Amino acid sequence: MRAIGLGLILLLAACGDNGQQQASQPTKHIAVRSAEQDALHKLSPENLKIALRRAIYDSGKSCQSVTDAGYVQEYGNVSMWTASCKSGKSWAIFAGPDGSAQVRDCAEMEALKLPACKITQKQPTKPATPAAS
Repeated sequence: MRAIGLGLILLLAACGDNGQQQASQPTKHIAVRSAEQDALHKLSPENLKIALRRAIYDSGKSCQSVTDAGYVQEYGNVSMWTASCKSGKSWAIFAGPDGSAQVRDCAEMEALKLPACKITQKQPTKPATPAAS
C-alpha cells in the first residue's frame, strides 16, 4: 500500500508545476484581407469618394457629396476610412475582409472608443499632364 501511495505522489508531482515557467510562444497575428479592402487603396481620389459615398448610402445614411476622403488605419481585421460630406458631416467607414462595410458617425468615435477620423493616407493623385508647348 505504501508503494502505491508513493507512486501516486510521484506521479502527481511529475504532472504539477515544478517551479519552472514554460516559455510562452510568441503570438502570431494572422491578417485576413479581402480583395475589396486592397482595391480601396488603388482607387483614384475621385473613385474613392464615389466608393465611400456608396457605402454611406448603402448603410442608410446620407451624404450629398464627398468633399474629402482617405485612409485612417487598420482596426482589428477591418480597414478604416473616412469621408467628409458637403453638409459638414463626416463618416467612418470600416471595410471588412468579407466585403462588408460598417458606417459610423465620426462625432461618435470617442464615445465608442474607436479611432478618430483622421486621414493618415491620401490616395495617390494622377500625375499632371504636361502642358503642350
